[in-house]
Amino acid sequence: MHHHHLVNQWSRLDKAVRSGRPLRERGSRDEQELESFLMGMFNTAMGIAPQLSRQIDLKGKKHLLDLGGGPGTYAIHFCLANPDLKATVFDFSATRPFAEKTIAKFGLSDRIDFMSGSYIEGSIEGTYDVAWLSHIFHGEGPDECRKIVEKTVSAMAEGGLILVHDFILNDTFDGPLFPALFSLNMLVNTEKGKAYSDNEIRKMFEEAGLRNIRRLHFDGPNASGILSGEVGC
Repeated sequence: MHHHHLVNQWSRLDKAVRSGRPLRERGSRDEQELESFLMGMFNTAMGIAPQLSRQIDLKGKKHLLDLGGGPGTYAIHFCLANPDLKATVFDFSATRPFAEKTIAKFGLSDRIDFMSGSYIEGSIEGTYDVAWLSHIFHGEGPDECRKIVEKTVSAMAEGGLILVHDFILNDTFDGPLFPALFSLNMLVNTEKGKAYSDNEIRKMFEEAGLRNIRRLHFDGPNASGILSGEVGC
């Protein structure tokens, strides 16, 4: 159903390419579209999160921030894989009912809470030692992404770990194929969004003062990848 709701914009791809402008306004999803989007994100993440959560070493981490976490799929599986971990899902208030229902299904309501807000315009309350930013960069412009990184850093404890998971382009911007095509999807469906290259994300990390920046050994479906950086150290 999420793909169904994208068809109208994709059918006018030629207009978007000629103008370089999006075909829909930010925040224009109705309730049905939002539910379809969240279900699509949940189903996609369910194909990755159970295995990925066991591959990433979060030993010693106590509080995870799942920024723009939607239904909380990754927060759920990171907590299942790490019994001493608790998590906070940060997303728009309209997402809360779906997230809390999903978290409750996994019996984790006592370890995962939900915080309503905008990671662009609002602030992030609390202090965390690991932050998971999955598939939120591609919906925003470069300035907004830098702001997201800076806000996340400000909410982290010294030595905290920040992980960005997204469809990452190579540094010549011509591949891999899916991230390149996905950048078109962002053109027709968002105000400023696009896929970012490995180097672009690294520079955002460096500008925010992150250290030990590295690309994790992970090749997800449709060429998704993960970059990590540490606060302070």
